Amino acid sequence: MTGWRLLLTRPADESAVLARVLADAGVFSSSLPLLDIEPMPASATMRAVIQDLDHYCAVIVVSKPAARIAVELLHQHWPQPPVLTWFSVGAATAQILEANGLDVSFPADGDDSEALLELPRLREAIARPEPRVLIVRGEGGRELLAERLRELGASVEYLELYRRGLPQYPPAALPERIEAERLNGLVVSSGQGFEHLHRLAGDAWPIMARLPLFVPSPRVAELARAAGAQTVVDCRGASAAALLTALREHPVPVF
Repeated sequence: MTGWRLLLTRPADESAVLARVLADAGVFSSSLPLLDIEPMPASATMRAVIQDLDHYCAVIVVSKPAARIAVELLHQHWPQPPVLTWFSVGAATAQILEANGLDVSFPADGDDSEALLELPRLREAIARPEPRVLIVRGEGGRELLAERLRELGASVEYLELYRRGLPQYPPAALPERIEAERLNGLVVSSGQGFEHLHRLAGDAWPIMARLPLFVPSPRVAELARAAGAQTVVDCRGASAAALLTALREHPVPVF
């Protein structure tokens, strides 16, 4: 895999972790974070929801930043966390929750809402009278998960803990980085990450669209193909292991 030279676009701390794993596998990477995570100020509403956790039949955490902030709030308001079932969209988010002693379930195949909705334990959790589900996430985002859960009879509420932004870069920062580092592959970890990549590419997108693009799910793959990406590789997960597997299975491009 030493022929791969990848652009990483996750938040800076996550890109640094991923870069170390890739380096150990002989993969060169260059980081240009395309998501800024800004925690939202703790409000009375946030505190009230955390204090009311034991009234939910399931708590779903959709991202690593949401997990980290939720755990901090949990420690502040619960000397002993309430006994309830936690769910996450992916393994990396689950690891943060599990490291704090929480009982977490997540889909083994796929890091997206669609895979989570098929999880038997989630179906079991909401198969009770008047089930309440809490979704812990950043500001805004997809409504699919809440919509499907409501169709299954659950009452769904949100706890939004952070905002996502696009860091400020000079107009040509992205294509210049790709050219200077001779990068031959792009990696995004979410739909919003891809949207920021597409936006920052600007007029250079038709050229960048020729590079293999590694994405975490079928949904993000669909977004990328609709925008004109020519070679989209669905890693079926956002973990480093999922990316490494995809890299092994996909030939290094020759330009």
